[in-house]
Amino acid sequence: MLDKQGKTRSSLWRYWLALCFLCSLPVQAQLAGKNVILVHGLQPGQLMQASINDSQVEQDGANYWSAFWAQHADDRLDWSSKQRLQQGIAEAAYDKVIGWSRSGFCNQGCVIVTHSTGDLVTRLLLDQQEIWTEAAGLQPLNILAVLDFAGAGGGSELAQLAIDVAGSESWLTAPIRAAVNAYLGFTVTPEKLGVLEDLRPTVARQTAIGASDVPRLRFVGGGNEYLGVTGPFLPGTDDGVVSLHSACGGNGVESIDSCVNFRALDGKETSVSAPKGLYVNHYPVLMGSDTHHGGTIGDQRGVELSYAANNLQQGVNFSVATESRSSGWWLWKSTYQTVKNSANSSMSEQVFNAVSL
Repeated sequence: MLDKQGKTRSSLWRYWLALCFLCSLPVQAQLAGKNVILVHGLQPGQLMQASINDSQVEQDGANYWSAFWAQHADDRLDWSSKQRLQQGIAEAAYDKVIGWSRSGFCNQGCVIVTHSTGDLVTRLLLDQQEIWTEAAGLQPLNILAVLDFAGAGGGSELAQLAIDVAGSESWLTAPIRAAVNAYLGFTVTPEKLGVLEDLRPTVARQTAIGASDVPRLRFVGGGNEYLGVTGPFLPGTDDGVVSLHSACGGNGVESIDSCVNFRALDGKETSVSAPKGLYVNHYPVLMGSDTHHGGTIGDQRGVELSYAANNLQQGVNFSVATESRSSGWWLWKSTYQTVKNSANSSMSEQVFNAVSL
């Protein structure tokens, strides 16, 4: 269990280093002075199209990040949601990796920023990039860290539901189809599945699961999206698309309500369900109880953010507020640990500013 006493000394030390190295890098226009690569998530609109060309994929990739990260990035890995992970998406990743290696793009270190399914795509890239570059007689990429927003590396139950009801017209599946339609924006059919096949939790959790030495820093939300219609089909707390078991980096499917078992998403110090274990080098960082799936990389404001461990401010310079609040008719007091003034900016702004100091 992820509690203050249960972490090993070496695990805490790796946690601190993973966060701290970003702050110690020279400050430039990019994130901590290092080249930033963006890896987007599922693009449902692409699934609806009979075909999609490279220029459309590129334009969709640019639009995906327009709210914040586009202005801070140096390149992107754009991929088509109509493709399968181990096929067309892997080919797109391979082409980018080889190009970056040949140009020396990451010689001084790169930071990858992902959202949603981009977490899973990046896991494949990290798993294969040394093999790809060695086969081409090139140097592997120097990836310093990955910042995962609303990471779907553990899959999403909505993808499984989409496959289960694809082509169904039965009244028995109507509630599920309504949730899937809200998520995707269209009625799914068997020929429109694409990467949804790989996003099923049972498939995602068997994909490129070898340990990586690259720190994966996790930023998660628990807010409603799609008017809350998808939530009943996702275990535990979710952001409207991805459950916390995936977003936190948990190594198994669980019904949980926080990334750590001593602090809720809103910062309340309390006993709460959390992952029993994390994937190797996966570290939850920021949590927002009302931050929804798109809000993690968008311009959603007004959410007071919490953090996943007491030592985070030492690594990324979050300014922490401790407050005692009363609730209920008996005015019971509870302690809250939150990031100061976090409601005045988006989650992505908080992260960017924290690691750019």
